[in-house]
Amino acid sequence: MKAGEQSGSRLNQYIASCGICSRREADRLIDAGRVFVNGTLASAGMRVRDTDEVTVDGRLLRGALNKVVVAYYKPVGVTCTKSDRHADRTLEEAFSFPVRLTYAGRLDRDSEGLLVMTNDGKLIDAMMKGSAGHEKEYIVRVKSRISDADLERFRKGVRLRELDVTTRPCKVERLGDYTFRIILTQGLNRQIRRMCRAVGNEVKKLKRIRVLNIELGAMKPGEQRVVGGEELEALYAAAGLLPANRKKEQR
Repeated sequence: MKAGEQSGSRLNQYIASCGICSRREADRLIDAGRVFVNGTLASAGMRVRDTDEVTVDGRLLRGALNKVVVAYYKPVGVTCTKSDRHADRTLEEAFSFPVRLTYAGRLDRDSEGLLVMTNDGKLIDAMMKGSAGHEKEYIVRVKSRISDADLERFRKGVRLRELDVTTRPCKVERLGDYTFRIILTQGLNRQIRRMCRAVGNEVKKLKRIRVLNIELGAMKPGEQRVVGGEELEALYAAAGLLPANRKKEQR
């Protein structure tokens, strides 16, 4: 069966799965005549299989063998699980990408914001390594006015009796009477909600806006973008890893 027949993945999906760009940007590359399939100029809407040779600007792509990182804005109400009969909507239902990706650091159902999705297991392990102290930044709104004394308790570390642990010191900035910015370097289960309860308060809204160097920016709930270029290299560097091609260059 030849490339372009009704099998395999759409070409723009295939290119996006290789971490080159988004599907929309892939369409632009195809329209600009910069994409070839098996040595033939590609056309919009064609399909390819893993056995096809796809090149962009002369560079051969390697399909799912390429590591992909996607920034996704998880909306409130989406549960980070494959299947949960109690969940109104699961991440698998809400998030779609040509290659199966997994999140590096979950968000609970009632929280929103940045999820870093990838098929690179080593990157996930590196990002989730608690001793590494990787930063995660949040904007929090609470039910009652948060006092300066409570924010100072957060900075120094709060005892969470239910987990029998004291949280690590962290950075906190007041944004208003009921809102603050907090940067954590650990990932305890529902940590910020537990911290607020420990000082007699309650979280009304919790949004994660950054993981390491990846920022949510102006993204809206449900939106996603492929992470690439210098931003991707900076992520691997921050996680203590380097992409394979960068390692070869340094030899």
